Amino acid sequence: MNCERVKELFADHLVGCLDETARAEVASHLAACASCRDEISSLQALWTRLGLLPEVEPGPALDARFRAMLEAYRQGLKQAERQASTRLTLREWLARFWPREPALQFALAVVLFAAGLLIGPSLVQDRRSPAVGNGINDRALAELRGELSSMKQLVALSLLQQQSASDRLRGVEWSYRLAQPDEQVLSALLRALDSDPNVNVRLAAVDALHQFAGDAAVRKGLLRSLAVQRSPLVQFELISLLVELKEKGSVPLLQELSHRPDLEPSVRERVEWGLQKLG
Repeated sequence: MNCERVKELFADHLVGCLDETARAEVASHLAACASCRDEISSLQALWTRLGLLPEVEPGPALDARFRAMLEAYRQGLKQAERQASTRLTLREWLARFWPREPALQFALAVVLFAAGLLIGPSLVQDRRSPAVGNGINDRALAELRGELSSMKQLVALSLLQQQSASDRLRGVEWSYRLAQPDEQVLSALLRALDSDPNVNVRLAAVDALHQFAGDAAVRKGLLRSLAVQRSPLVQFELISLLVELKEKGSVPLLQELSHRPDLEPSVRERVEWGLQKLG
């Protein structure tokens, strides 16, 4: 069993879904391959840390800080409206001072997103309160929500650009939290699907892109990716997704795949199934 095949089984290995034969083959490979041992150790450590993360509940002190912050924001907005010609939005301010180094980008993005997670529940609660709601500037709230959405986009994009496969997996997972990713995030997900060296990242990207398949650029990217994929697992999942989407444009690609002499038998069966469904 080679490294690529073993890495395709890492996820099932971590959750204990492998049968005895596959588990023994993976264990044998890990005993002989230091690189694969290091990678699965990293994934196991990440899995363990995620399970230990506490659920954050906003307390009274946070509520007080948020109200003070919101009042300061409203006052700043009024002043900015009187100086519209020189006004800078929060997003423009971030763009001006955003660090160029990827590691610093990632660290700052995580901090900003964590702030958004804490502020969000209080924001919703305050808006529903008549006493507070009467004094809240709707335009300010809309802008604040927009800025929080931008922060989430930055976190996902920054993670997707990291060197660690574990971090890129987290970036794909963060994309599920976006109602509609911007063009940069979608492009990063499609690049991960096309060429990420880790097959688990590519498989996760297929699942993440499923929810955005209504976008024409995403559908086009899925078709392009099917033409270049060499991993049987990713080919299998892409075919299943395109059939579920009833994407007729995949028929020529499936026909081309069916003529490849080196195609895995399981993928060949899936190709024939797909052609039957879309025919």
